[in-house]
Amino acid sequence: MSATVVNLRQARKQKARDSKALSAAENRRKFGRSKAEKSQENAEADLQTKRFEGHKLASVSSSSPTDED
Repeated sequence: MSATVVNLRQARKQKARDSKALSAAENRRKFGRSKAEKSQENAEADLQTKRFEGHKLASVSSSSPTDED
């Protein structure tokens, strides 16, 4: 029975490298977009907002029948 010898310092450093690589991949996904992609996404969001606002019902007049004295 011979166990493999593990250098704890190297294992700790490798774990840190792996976690940094994972966070770097997430940041590339979040922030690694070109200017054209960002502007396209903003334009789509604006269009969606305009369509949503256009489908709202018009507000009713401010006086209601219960306010009469």
